[in-house]
Amino acid sequence: MHVVFVAPFLMDTTLRFVKGATALPGAKLTLISQQPALAVPQDIRDALAAHRQVEDALDAEQLSQAVEELIPRFGKPHRILGALEQLQVPLAEVRQRLGVYGMTVEAAHNFRDKSRMKRVFESAGVPCAKHALIRDAAEAAKFVEAVGFPVVVKPPAGAGARNTFRLESAEQLREYLQAFQPRPDDPTLFEQFLTGREHSFDSICIRGELVWYSISKYYPTPLEVVENPWIQWCVVLPREVDGPEYRDVRHAARAALQAMGVGTALTHMEWFRRADGSVAISEVAARPPGAQFVTLISYAHDLDFYRAWPRLLATDSFDPPERKFACGAAFLRGQGTGKVVRIQGLEEAQKAIGELVVEAKLPRIGQSPAAGYEGDGYVILRHPDTHVVEKALSEVIRTIKVELG
Repeated sequence: MHVVFVAPFLMDTTLRFVKGATALPGAKLTLISQQPALAVPQDIRDALAAHRQVEDALDAEQLSQAVEELIPRFGKPHRILGALEQLQVPLAEVRQRLGVYGMTVEAAHNFRDKSRMKRVFESAGVPCAKHALIRDAAEAAKFVEAVGFPVVVKPPAGAGARNTFRLESAEQLREYLQAFQPRPDDPTLFEQFLTGREHSFDSICIRGELVWYSISKYYPTPLEVVENPWIQWCVVLPREVDGPEYRDVRHAARAALQAMGVGTALTHMEWFRRADGSVAISEVAARPPGAQFVTLISYAHDLDFYRAWPRLLATDSFDPPERKFACGAAFLRGQGTGKVVRIQGLEEAQKAIGELVVEAKLPRIGQSPAAGYEGDGYVILRHPDTHVVEKALSEVIRTIKVELG
């Protein structure tokens, strides 16, 4: 079978998925990218049937042309894959033009347009934050009057917590509208601010049926991390996720995914456990999660999800694994300003929790700090007992300090 993988930029995580796709049995794997073939690592390049470079890999016209150039040699694609969130709509458009199975254009827009997503949730009775697509200052004022402060503002087609802000007063609203004026042709999504403990619900669906899921806890929320550069973010994947404490979110997530028209996919959903115990779905993306979540999920199940994801999309097959471990990640963030000058506490942390570490990436001396919540490095821990992992993560962020100067 001919499988096309679209990877606009050859980032480390993307390359792990491409390498996983090279293991598909009996597949001719072709790669479309904005970068030249020589930028592909040699071991992956040797496993490819062909490579095509395009100027803009997010443009459906260019992608269609590149795929059509591959057809005379390798045949009509069996599947067309891409892990980047911004790719999902153009990939769906290419599939529709060429008659290739995969996520439909309608479903891709449901996932990509966060305002449309909320409307789908509401129609299906899925609990979510109140929201409105704001086109001018008057609409913004009307929305805030209805729901009160704080509110969250974000682009309708945003990804992660980038360009997302929390507004807590009329003054902050005025400042935001002066700096980022919404327009009819460029609206902004306003949402009621959800409070409570934030989690993720990562799941695999095959032709619309939920067949597997994973739950993660955030300490604290990504938005709080973005707002406070000193916070070192942690994520915990508890070993036990099948109990009654998660029954309500399993029900809400299943309803949300069916309403969105998910098809076959690995999805990443953000949800909140509110103070009153109720559940609210924030948003869901029809692509593998970022921030080392795929790595964490792989360690928790002793299964390489970087291989399992392309196999899922290419063959509609997945064998749900046993969750053998709890896993967690501490994301290291530089303290201060400037570049990384030293990393303190490594020896102490090694003595305290070294036997739990399964993977780590430390910041390089001299590197500039990252702006996002993933920080400048990470430490991944694993143990059969969830409480052991949680305690060890606390030790990591207490002892390891990345200094800037």
